Parts: sequence; C-alpha cells; structure tokens
Amino acid sequence: MKAFLSALALLAASPPLAAEPSPEQASAKQEVTAAAKAFMFAIGNPDRRVLADHMLPEGMIFVHNRMNPDAPRVDVIPVAQHLENWAARTDRYIEQMRYTNVLVDGDMAQVWGPYRFLRNSEVSHCGINSLSLVRTAGGVWKVANTSFTMEPPSECKRLGAPGDGE
Repeated sequence: MKAFLSALALLAASPPLAAEPSPEQASAKQEVTAAAKAFMFAIGNPDRRVLADHMLPEGMIFVHNRMNPDAPRVDVIPVAQHLENWAARTDRYIEQMRYTNVLVDGDMAQVWGPYRFLRNSEVSHCGINSLSLVRTAGGVWKVANTSFTMEPPSECKRLGAPGDGE
C-alpha cells in the first residue's frame, strides 16, 4: 500500500501530458516554420534585397558574440541598419538551421534552434538562433526580432548545428 501511495503522489506531482495540437495549431506551426525557412533561404539569395521581404525593419537583432570566449559581448543592431549593411555585401552566404522548437500564439511566434553559417563555402560560425516572428495585417509571417549566439566553428558539433547535406 505504501508503494502505491508513493506512486500516486509521484503521478500527482508530474506535469500533465501535453495535448495533441489542434489542426489549427499544427497548421500555424507549419506556416511559421515555412516563414523561418524562407528567411534562412533569403540569407543565401545573391539578391540582397530579398532578405528585406522577410523582416520587419522596426525590429532588432541581438548578437551574443562568443567568438572570443575571453571577451564575449552582445551587439544590438536595428534591422533597418542590418538590411542596409546586408545590401552592400558581396560574399556568398548560407545559413542552415535545425528548427527544434516552434511556438505559436495567435499572431506571435518563436522559432529556436541551432544553426551553422557559411561564408564563401567556409563555416564562419555557428550557434543558437531565436527568431521572433509576427503575423502581419496581410497574414504574412515576418521575422521581427532575432537573437543568436555566435560561436567558433569548433563549437558546432556541441551545439547540434546542422552539418553538410542538411
């Protein structure tokens, strides 16, 4: 009887099981994931203006730069400024991301996961992306704010960043 009561107490203290998402919730997650993937694809587009189609210029970017572990810093860049800087770049960029967590509540969403960033086919850095998306009045999901860690390529495996062919 004591074992039964202990098991019952443990069960009562456990968090409830998550309910299956409704079809609407599953659809919203798919839409948000597709918007995040389109954003990543736009980073690799040689037409630098395409990235602006996937971001809100009023947003902010927070770069948690850990490239030098002895001197980490956080850089804050307005999206509008980033888009201006981005338009002037000529190198080839590819960003690959694993979408490990997608949360949606109405017209706001959060996408989280490890990423790998390549510049001219060489791994520049990797880290964890946190993308805040907003569904605009037109029903289109756009990246409003981003926060990401920026770590040396030696950390990609530890972080679970996507590898070749992903």
